[in-house]
Amino acid sequence: MSQNSTDQFFKSTVLGHPAGLFVLFFTEMWERFSFYGMRSLLILFLTSSFIDGGWEWTRGNASALFGSYVGLVYLSTMMGGYFADKVIGFRWAVVLGAVLMTLGHASMAVETEFSIYLGLVLLVFGNGFFKPNMTSIISEMYKDRPDKKDGAYTLFYMGVNAGAFFGILLCGYLGEKVGWSYGFGLAGVFMFFGMLQFWLSKNIFGDIGLKPSKESKAKAEALDTDTRNPFSTWQLALIALSAMLGLLWILNDPASKISGGKINIFGFLGENGNSVAIVTALVLFIILLIYRFTQYSQITREKLMAVTFFAFLTIFFWAIFEQSPNSLTIFASDYTNRVLEGNWSVVFLVVNSLITVLPLAIITWVLYLMFKQTFKNYAVANMILSLSFVIIWMIALWMLAKDYYTAGYLTLSDGTLEFLKIDKVTTPLTEVPATWFSTLNSLFIISLAPLFSKWWESKYNPAANLKYGIGMGLLALGMACVAFGADGIAPGAKTASVSMIWLILVYLFHTMAELCISPVGLSYVSKLVPARMIAFMFGVWYLAVAIGMKGAGMFGENIDKIADEHGLSYFFWILTTISILVALFSILMGPVIKKLMHGVR
Repeated sequence: MSQNSTDQFFKSTVLGHPAGLFVLFFTEMWERFSFYGMRSLLILFLTSSFIDGGWEWTRGNASALFGSYVGLVYLSTMMGGYFADKVIGFRWAVVLGAVLMTLGHASMAVETEFSIYLGLVLLVFGNGFFKPNMTSIISEMYKDRPDKKDGAYTLFYMGVNAGAFFGILLCGYLGEKVGWSYGFGLAGVFMFFGMLQFWLSKNIFGDIGLKPSKESKAKAEALDTDTRNPFSTWQLALIALSAMLGLLWILNDPASKISGGKINIFGFLGENGNSVAIVTALVLFIILLIYRFTQYSQITREKLMAVTFFAFLTIFFWAIFEQSPNSLTIFASDYTNRVLEGNWSVVFLVVNSLITVLPLAIITWVLYLMFKQTFKNYAVANMILSLSFVIIWMIALWMLAKDYYTAGYLTLSDGTLEFLKIDKVTTPLTEVPATWFSTLNSLFIISLAPLFSKWWESKYNPAANLKYGIGMGLLALGMACVAFGADGIAPGAKTASVSMIWLILVYLFHTMAELCISPVGLSYVSKLVPARMIAFMFGVWYLAVAIGMKGAGMFGENIDKIADEHGLSYFFWILTTISILVALFSILMGPVIKKLMHGVR
């Protein structure tokens, strides 16, 4: 039997899947814990007052930095994917990415100006090496078992959302309630644990992800029989020029605003130098894209046009969806009544306990099942993973106990803890952390994903453009909820007490929108693009996502200006209107896109 045969991985299974899948599950879980945990705190840290330990930045400057950071995270995946494929292999890429992210979180925990910027740079490069290569290992592990791949990605996606949920919940809680350094530092601790358990379990993947050799490269080239259309010198020069302009712009945009114009790479182009640079970069790239399309047959060209159409819509989706850690977190922090009293306080404490303990218990059970299969051969890795779960349980239970205690439901009496000392605290109060609302996205995904999966598998499965239309419509509905909730906030107001029900509805509708769009996009890239162009078009796709992420920051930059002139509600109505227009555009383009896709569904 070949060492690369899929059969070797299915000798030892957990829930019907290779034990190696669960090594990846927990590694990705801790990486998402660190990424979302830090991201949930970034805007709040930057905009908080000096008294509260923050930097007291304007919301515009904070959003500019945030937009560039998340945009660079997605751009860096192209670099990380290239180095993994051509130079160091998937395994070393994952380990290198994890080490860089660990150092990045540690640097941010120091909280000096230099350390925060250094930390963000390390996180960008770390994500670039880590993010694209985990799924590549899964793809290789299941290459001879395509019937099991959907289930594998479903389990892996659970790890992604579990990590995001606990990262936002616990890092957000520590950052807001204890200190920013604790939130940033905790994210790094678990990234370090994830890296260790992955490296110590690496042999479970056989030959998958090893550093590419001359023999493996030659074999891969021999298997690729597609006719190639290589990039000419002028095309490579165009790519280099547009990439350099785009990269300099995404760095210069926040730098010029934060420094008050003292730092401005494109200052020689005049007052609108930043705009001139990015428009030039986009025009050059579009020219190249159009030219490349003309080099292929009509059917291939039209399929590529369909992918480009979806990539264009994706820009608007992420620009509005990613208001979650940006303007929506600001809305939660400054404009939402997050103090619950009496019975509502009790309800929140009970619900928060359930949604914390039950998922943690389920994942601990999965951990136990993996241990039974792997402890003999990977004892040290399993012990490190066990330690990480002991710590996470301790922090989670401490958080819940602290909430009960401060709400008056756990009071000290004769050195012991007793329930319901009403004579001491007659009205329990609970303040919900501003970052808590972001956890709803992960909870709703886990709850609703099976329903949407059934929908896509049924005879009522919508066409691609209709899915995008439905998704953008749900995005609009979510923004309309918060716009309606903010209707009574006067222009220029810096605080308010809007009901938190509007934020809960936002995350419900936005999660449904994400399920319509996010998993669908990359699927259509793989279905519509010829193998010889898959890398280039994935690059186009991630470029679109990066533009959307930066767009989210640009929207957030204008929240104060619009709110001061027209009121906060007006800002969210603008986002609602944009979402509706994109939804209608997607639906109306149905006949054209159907023709361009040539029967692909």
